[in-house]
Amino acid sequence: MNFQNLELNIKDAIATLAIARPKKLNALNRETIQEIHTAFKHLKDQANVRVVILTGSGEKAFVAGADISEFADYNVAEGTDLAAKGQEIVFDYIANFPKPVIAAINGFALGGGLELAMAAHFRVASENAKMGLPETSLGVIPGYGGTQRLPQLVGKGRAMEMIMTAGMIDAKTAKDYGLVNHVTTPTELLDLAEKLAHKIMNNSSQAIAAAIKAVNANYEDGTNGFETEIKAFGEAFGTDDFAEGTQAFLNKRKPDFN
Repeated sequence: MNFQNLELNIKDAIATLAIARPKKLNALNRETIQEIHTAFKHLKDQANVRVVILTGSGEKAFVAGADISEFADYNVAEGTDLAAKGQEIVFDYIANFPKPVIAAINGFALGGGLELAMAAHFRVASENAKMGLPETSLGVIPGYGGTQRLPQLVGKGRAMEMIMTAGMIDAKTAKDYGLVNHVTTPTELLDLAEKLAHKIMNNSSQAIAAAIKAVNANYEDGTNGFETEIKAFGEAFGTDDFAEGTQAFLNKRKPDFN
């Protein structure tokens, strides 16, 4: 696929999708948001893709935020539409993506960039990463899920402090907070993400998709996560992967999941 603001590489069932707007430190504009949606929609249907790694091009930034120049003159209706559409086609879409999405945070992940990373299923970061939600310093609030996902990951108090102060935290602090799972050197970041992707791919893709749905159900208003889990657990018994996994265990061999 041809993109103006993204780089996509698929190798060994791993799709690496990099935001590539170097002159803007990979900041998100409407065109990039639409391209991200197009890319993920394409990857969802690719049988040869089992894990997606989301990162930024270069070493300076994962995504340094939203492209402020694009929406500085927006009115209330336009601002509401910006947040609603972005959440629908990218941030919620990634959070509920049936294939694992790992955010590899290289450099700055600010505003919409941190929100993009938080939409992924989990995060790894380079030692030089800086993360924050600086929107209140612009007279606005996070609009791509930041006020919802950050408290889920780091707790209400820490989230309130980060949002109210508009400050940045480093990679070590982010790991201490539980915002990222692992921290490594910039040169080893993608290697680490790929290593984790290969570990994931040892397991059933069907089961992983069901687990993603069940975990997310706990955060959906009006949804009983336990009921979602029970239903998904039961449905697993009717899959080829369950038959293969249990037989492999009983016969003391590695499973061969399709």
